[in-house]
Amino acid sequence: MSDPAWRTPPVRRAAKPRLSQELIVRTGLDVLLAEGLDAVSMRRVAQALETGPASLYAHVATKDELVELMLDRVLEDVPLPAPDPERWRDQVKELFRAQLGAMHAHPGIARVAWQVMVPVGPNALRHGEAVLSLLRAGGFTLKQAAYAGDALSLYTKAFAYEGSMWSTGEVDPEDVAKRGRQMTEYMDSLPAGAFANMTRTGEFFNAGTAGERFEFGLDMLLGGLAAMMGADR
Repeated sequence: MSDPAWRTPPVRRAAKPRLSQELIVRTGLDVLLAEGLDAVSMRRVAQALETGPASLYAHVATKDELVELMLDRVLEDVPLPAPDPERWRDQVKELFRAQLGAMHAHPGIARVAWQVMVPVGPNALRHGEAVLSLLRAGGFTLKQAAYAGDALSLYTKAFAYEGSMWSTGEVDPEDVAKRGRQMTEYMDSLPAGAFANMTRTGEFFNAGTAGERFEFGLDMLLGGLAAMMGADR
């Protein structure tokens, strides 16, 4: 039977998706993109899922675990190349460029990448293995590949974190500009020629040069590796 016309019809809410670790992580990334890393918490994610924080703990134990899982999920979207000995150097650059892009696309996640000393999620492990495989395909020993992969990873995470600090507001552009003016005034007050090179480098360090600086660093690291080929065998 239908309800009388004067009755308020019952509200039929759509069934909520079943709670899972994947859904919790995806929701955490939604909060990250909308509100920033500092807003991500078990309580905030539970609120977004219209449930209580206690219901999340069966799937994710802590906030630290949650953000690590979020980082690992971000890495999942980065394609991993099959090693080609003829292109190992370009492939390494492409992989770390893609990692940087993935972190930039999720502002704040680079802080997690920097703080997690040894990421052990399945995607982080696949990335580590991919880097080692590319370097081994280039002819490096396992020891060389391990040290090189660590250096390249640290460089990329640090670069991503620096960029993230600007995009998330951790760094106040006005404060930085003020400090820059103070430094210029101070250095201009010193004897002429005291810092002849330093006074001319400011133009190379701004948001517009970030891509160029990242590429230079990659070339520098990989060029140094190529020069070491054959050592420590």
